[in-house]
Amino acid sequence: MTASTPIELPGLDPSWSRWITVPGADGGKHRWHVLDNGVPDPVGTLLCVHGNPTWSYLWRRLVAAAPPGWRVIAPDQLGMGWSDRPAGPRTLAQRVADLGRLTAELGVSGPAVTVAHDWGGIISLGWALEHRQDVRGVVLTNTAVAMPEGDLGPALIRLAHAPVLRSVVTQASSVFVRGATALSRPPLPREVRRAYAQPYGSAERRRAVGEFVADIPFRPGHASRAAQESIAEGIRTLDVPALLLWGPRDPVFGEKYLADLRVRLPRAEVHRYEGASHLLPEDAPQYAEAVATWVTDTCGASSAPTPGRGGASAQPARPWAALADRADDDSPAVVAAGGASVSWARLARRVSDLAAGLAAAGVRPGNRVALLLEPSADLTAVVYATWRAGAVIVVADKGLGLRGMRRALRGAAPDHVLGSTAGLAAARAMGLPGTRILAGPASARLRRVLGAEHDLASLEVSGRTSSAPAEPPLDADCAVVFTSGATGPAKGVVYTQRQVGAQLELVRTAYRLTPDDSLVAAFAPFSVLGPGLGIASSVPDIDVTAPATLTAARLADAAAAVDATVVFAAPAALRRVAATTADLTEEQRSALRRVRLLMSAGAPVPTPLLQALRETLPAAEPHTPYGMTEALPVTDVSLDEIEAAGPGNGVCVGRPVPGVEVRISPLSPLGTADGALTGSPDASGEVCVRAAHVKDRYDALWATERAAGRDPGWHRTGDVGHLDGEGRLWIEGRLAHVLTTADGPVTPVGPELRIESLDGVAAAAVVGVGPGGAQVAVAVIVPPGRTRRRLPRADRLTVAPTELADRVRDAAGIDLAAVLVAGALPVDVRHQSKVDRAALSRSATRVLSGTPVRWGARRERTP
Repeated sequence: MTASTPIELPGLDPSWSRWITVPGADGGKHRWHVLDNGVPDPVGTLLCVHGNPTWSYLWRRLVAAAPPGWRVIAPDQLGMGWSDRPAGPRTLAQRVADLGRLTAELGVSGPAVTVAHDWGGIISLGWALEHRQDVRGVVLTNTAVAMPEGDLGPALIRLAHAPVLRSVVTQASSVFVRGATALSRPPLPREVRRAYAQPYGSAERRRAVGEFVADIPFRPGHASRAAQESIAEGIRTLDVPALLLWGPRDPVFGEKYLADLRVRLPRAEVHRYEGASHLLPEDAPQYAEAVATWVTDTCGASSAPTPGRGGASAQPARPWAALADRADDDSPAVVAAGGASVSWARLARRVSDLAAGLAAAGVRPGNRVALLLEPSADLTAVVYATWRAGAVIVVADKGLGLRGMRRALRGAAPDHVLGSTAGLAAARAMGLPGTRILAGPASARLRRVLGAEHDLASLEVSGRTSSAPAEPPLDADCAVVFTSGATGPAKGVVYTQRQVGAQLELVRTAYRLTPDDSLVAAFAPFSVLGPGLGIASSVPDIDVTAPATLTAARLADAAAAVDATVVFAAPAALRRVAATTADLTEEQRSALRRVRLLMSAGAPVPTPLLQALRETLPAAEPHTPYGMTEALPVTDVSLDEIEAAGPGNGVCVGRPVPGVEVRISPLSPLGTADGALTGSPDASGEVCVRAAHVKDRYDALWATERAAGRDPGWHRTGDVGHLDGEGRLWIEGRLAHVLTTADGPVTPVGPELRIESLDGVAAAAVVGVGPGGAQVAVAVIVPPGRTRRRLPRADRLTVAPTELADRVRDAAGIDLAAVLVAGALPVDVRHQSKVDRAALSRSATRVLSGTPVRWGARRERTP
């Protein structure tokens, strides 16, 4: 291929390619290759700058997804791609100047937004600093502008920087060129890897690849060091919006470089595409739509939607206010597993002292504190003390596993880690940043091994003589809580002090809780909220990642410890409780007779289970609040109301609790939910919620938050359902699990419930097989016996016998292409109830195509 031949490669429209001759600084001329969508009289320009060793092909999706009216220009830097190969190497300052001469020749003026990747990042920022009057925003993907303190630079690049090795891997061979595309996760198609390598077919055409590496200013005195430092410091004054899009699996530019950019660009929005690596524009193709949306929001005629809050306008109480109200009460406030208890007076004093001690130890307002503690009196005290100090708790369920917790907690970038001995050991294994605070005693040697600089006991002592920290603003962040990861990578959900206070007030009001009540918290999210509600709480002796370890006897013992009147437990826990009721002693039964209210949430709660629990908790009114990590509760329904509602298309979760509004965004024929919100009955679509206690935002997930909050003031839950004529909400499944058939969208929960009503079926899941818009429905059923599995294993799907399949088809109420049988359904760890329908769909597809199936097969990543 020559520079004059139209470039025809996968995904690249040949009409975008153009060559332009630009005068150089030395009076000569250079021929550049540029991708240009050619928009006449544009409203603005996206200037896309690639790094090393890619070329403008990197930006093909963004050229295709350009915001309406925007011109997209993506040049091949000199020496790279299909542009000219200058006689000598280019320094950083020269490359910035080169880009300026090109944009001048192209007539680029404001408004302009720079978009860059890898070493194109600092070049684009250098251009932005020299064109401040034109720049309206900057977008950066997996790049760096400086080496954080104590950093020596990316190890892979330093290795390639060594002169002898550099010549071998960057120029004499194609190792560096092909190695860059090999970093992609998931792996790139072969034809795309070839496209990236095509301009670099000879050592001479790869010369600038090595020169680019040599120009990285690792050491003082390097020819480009002054320009690099000037740009790195200069962007602190670049007062324009910024968007940082990041692949967390990048072995080149890790989390420390993202953290450094966030300090230099404090206004930046961030989105982390979990699973993506260094080559983010390839690993997360949806980035192009995100950039287009951000540019439209940032530079368009109207601003992006801003969250609005429904519900009561009264100022909520502080989360720790109830502790102050009971500061003279010597009755138990928290009874931990094993019977250890702490009084209200002791808890209030400890929270106050720990808050002052944390502040004295350097925990500042807004700092993030990762908590690696089991539910306990220590955890409860630490949560409220951290809030009182104005800091932010970061909580990730250990049910995510070490790998999932590492991803979540590292992404949250904690400033401090507070944990037990096991927790701090795990923090070390996960490589978490931040100072260490130990909860509990340890030898001096163990403290050194764990890196613990403080412990709770010493902080409490120092807090007694330290000044109380200033009360944080109501709208200050106070928590980052991670979702279960049952429907994709766990997301960090950010709450403010105001929102947590509103949630506590809502729960207190909706369930008529008074100081005379007391709670058994067998559900992790509620294990520390009892004191905030002003009621004593007890944590049963169970593994929080295994709800089914809660037996009726353990529940009764926990209830007896605080004379419990309220029980909150996950559905999986209640199944085990019902199954072990016969083992209760009379004394234990007596403790459970005092319970007036049973609440269960986290997943649909089968009506037969609630009915069976009447024997265990005869005086309790069963309620199943509906909600999610982002908003709990949203609606509520009692067992009596469920029975009165009768069967329907989905699970009846009741009416919105006071202060909460619910609307539906109807489904399109293709299963999307893009329509206007409606309260009309029987319209199936995405459930949307507005209330004062809805989360503030997703953490470092700008695109996710933008999609979930695109209706001002409303949160799109990702659940699908409908409102009936009585104002009750029925949940029909997840938006991601809607089947898109040729006859229109089909939601799975209604058919599943009808199938599960059959004798001989203990559990069922309905999934789609085939391409979107032409999917067929397949039912996967489980015979009586074990219906849930903690983790997927080597079960096989088999075709159901004809007689059983016919009964399932008759009951389903929808056309089924096949009925398959499994020994168990794959479910999440936290709730052990949410079925992984995406995994089932993949497995069913393989079975029906004749490919052997194993649950343990590698799962697809969700960016």
